[in-house]
Amino acid sequence: MLAMEGASSSSGFRQLRPLVHLLVPLSFYWIAEEMTVSVLVDVVTSALCPEQSTCSEAIYINGLQQTVVGIVKMVILPLLGQLADDYGRKSLLLLTVSLNIFPFALLAYNQSRGFVYAYYVLRTISYILGHGSIQWLAVAFAADFVKEEKRAAAFSWVTGIFSASHLLGNVTARFLPAKYIFLVVVALFALCPVYIQLFLVETNRRSTRRDHNSTFWNNPIKILQTRYGSMKDTTIIVLNSRTLRGISFVSFFYELGMSGISNVLFYYLKSLFGYSKNQYSEIMMMVNVGQLFSQILMVPLINPIFGDKAVLSLGLLASVAFGLLNGLAWASWVPFLAAAFKSIYVIVKPSGYAIISKATSLEDQGKAQGFVAGVEAIAQFLSPLALSPLTSLFLSPSAPFHFKGFSIVLASVCMVNVYITLLVHLFILLCSIIWNLVLSGYCLLQGLHASTKRTLEA
Repeated sequence: MLAMEGASSSSGFRQLRPLVHLLVPLSFYWIAEEMTVSVLVDVVTSALCPEQSTCSEAIYINGLQQTVVGIVKMVILPLLGQLADDYGRKSLLLLTVSLNIFPFALLAYNQSRGFVYAYYVLRTISYILGHGSIQWLAVAFAADFVKEEKRAAAFSWVTGIFSASHLLGNVTARFLPAKYIFLVVVALFALCPVYIQLFLVETNRRSTRRDHNSTFWNNPIKILQTRYGSMKDTTIIVLNSRTLRGISFVSFFYELGMSGISNVLFYYLKSLFGYSKNQYSEIMMMVNVGQLFSQILMVPLINPIFGDKAVLSLGLLASVAFGLLNGLAWASWVPFLAAAFKSIYVIVKPSGYAIISKATSLEDQGKAQGFVAGVEAIAQFLSPLALSPLTSLFLSPSAPFHFKGFSIVLASVCMVNVYITLLVHLFILLCSIIWNLVLSGYCLLQGLHASTKRTLEA
């Protein structure tokens, strides 16, 4: 057994060898991204609502940001997927990793109210193009190297390395003085595009064969016609595939619930239990350690046995438990317990990427991943329209009844629906497998009986 696990780990490492120059800069990126999470709540609250534990203005601004990002990403993410397939992954990665330099440079310089507003404007732009797209661009890049049957494990290793980066980011944020965090973050963000430009090799063969004077740079009308045609083709690809339709449905409701929870969770915990930077960092460090185990060890071991859909179902169940425990939190230690389930639900992403990748041709990886990301963006647009005002209302003294976590429990209900739907599909699949096994066994017994009868007659 140990030998099998060692062979599996060794195989996973071999799958990642061609991806080193992709994962190194993205590790820097995710370390920097995660370093900002725990400190941003305190910075924004101090600037917008000084000397207050609850900041409705910050909750509304975050909800507004998520709504704007969701509206624009509905169009931008499928377009990025098309451009990644047509013109290469490297160019898109360079663009997306560069954008975070500017908003955090503002906070490194000044954290007053005006600079926080300016940060939100620039951060919204970087969110539109970078947040969520970098990971599936990396997955599309990896799919160019990895064989289909190994993709689930390879994608899990990739997201596991991202989790390791998150852990390093949280540890750094926990012990680094707050006044130095944004300076370090800006330096790491600036290093990413430099490394990609110098060392990353383009993998998309179609992009390398294109002429530099292609229609992308010529007639604007022709550009729009080409993009519209490509968008239409992508929609047809998804609608004609039962698997892609199903994963789009699952991704929509999962993101509808989880993005709503993530958007308000830290502000909710700050109001409910007085959490600060240190508690956020401790929770996230716990989560990152668990995510490393889930993505690097658990998924490569259980995926070949149970399949992508079963792994996805397990992740969805953990996400429901995470949301309900936080929404019903009755003591300050309960969010730490919920963090254990967050360590498991992270497997939703790599299993989803694997399902999409296996249902799509190699030439259309970016289109399919971008389309599903666009569906998730619709959910990210809809979620804060209800959950941000609800959270602000139930955290305020004028709440209709005392239930501060009402909005988070409501978001969990969205994920319950998709989990039940997926369970029904898995049950039907299991019944089909059992029926085929029974039918095969019956045919085998019939054949053995006929063979025995002929032998006795002879």
